Amino acid sequence: MDNLTEDQRRKNMRNIRSKDTKIELILRKALWKEGIRYRKHYVGLPGTPDIAITKHKIAIFCDGEFFHGKDWEKLQIKLKDSNHSEYWRKKIQRNIERDIEVEKKIRYEGWVVLRFWGNDIKQHTEACVKTIKEYIFEDKLKFDGK
Repeated sequence: MDNLTEDQRRKNMRNIRSKDTKIELILRKALWKEGIRYRKHYVGLPGTPDIAITKHKIAIFCDGEFFHGKDWEKLQIKLKDSNHSEYWRKKIQRNIERDIEVEKKIRYEGWVVLRFWGNDIKQHTEACVKTIKEYIFEDKLKFDGK
């Protein structure tokens, strides 16, 4: 896959954050600018959504393409030739399964679940915000009884 030494790769992996990632910060900043208030890393729901708009029961996950298995079929093929390929395939497959389980639990509690890929957040932030605003508007219509 790449030409990193094992020490370089280990250092890179250690620096990957699970909270307050670049993609989360981009989306949160855009939501705040639109006047949309939210909770960060909301522990009141399974899976601790990255962003929760509690007033409208919207849980938002900002998923990195690698760790959450975007284009999983293609990624599996690429991983076959990588170091620790079996480890990564199992880990990412489990992440995908866990994402599905968490989403079901949250939906069962009456919440809307939105997932955005990191590159979509970076390249199409406005479209992501527009999607969120549509769900907020839809919820307001239900609440107002219209």
